[in-house]
Amino acid sequence: MGRIIAIANQKGGVGKTTTAVNLAASMAATRRRVLLIDLDPQGNATMGSGVDKYEVENTAYELLVDQKPASEVIVTETNGKYDLVAANGDVTAADVKLMEAFAREQRLANALKPVQDNYDFIFIDCPPSLSMLTVNAMAAADSVLVPMQCEYYALEGLTALMDTIERLAEAVNPRLQIEGILRTMYDPRNRLANDVSEQLKAHFGAKVYRTVIPRNVRLAEAPSFGAPAMYYDKSSTGAKAYLSLAGELIRRAEQLKKAESAAEA
Repeated sequence: MGRIIAIANQKGGVGKTTTAVNLAASMAATRRRVLLIDLDPQGNATMGSGVDKYEVENTAYELLVDQKPASEVIVTETNGKYDLVAANGDVTAADVKLMEAFAREQRLANALKPVQDNYDFIFIDCPPSLSMLTVNAMAAADSVLVPMQCEYYALEGLTALMDTIERLAEAVNPRLQIEGILRTMYDPRNRLANDVSEQLKAHFGAKVYRTVIPRNVRLAEAPSFGAPAMYYDKSSTGAKAYLSLAGELIRRAEQLKKAESAAEA
């Protein structure tokens, strides 16, 4: 079954959508079967995948509220070579409608079950808030990847996010765990960034990815061309960093499988 990874941070502007789009594209480039689910009503991951959020017929709204089969909602033609569940402004209404729905926290998990075997990795781009959409993502996910900038306020936000993940694990998904912490928009010349980075490694150890995502103009430009960075400028440091992150995720997934197999034996 495909590993489901929610990409989440309650703080906005930390490179969450950039990570979702570029990691999905990098995984697809390694010949993994990838599905990206856009749960953010802004629809930035949808547009960054080369899909017009204003023209798309079905979105996460139809998947979660109307309970259309995932196979009817998934867009298979994207500029990142991965499959996509799109989002636009309609998804804001889904957040409200789900408040009244039966088994509201499990809508996404249930919707993914019929298609999960079709993918190696399923990434979920969460909105930057603890909404019913985020709760659905956490209920469906095996783990949470946390992108964060190395700055003081980000550390405070990370503590709050860890508490939230812990509470959601208790309430809706006992298997939920931290996949890893990704340092984004990293500038090694910045002393504070280096200090925060060291604090992260001291506190979270191996959960902090070795790969860091640098500040990179090409990563910022790529969405306006409706393409992940590796298809906009594959030689850019940003594109190379996400390919490196994909490799790190694959190695970790393989190690986890070996550990699970050994435990079962």
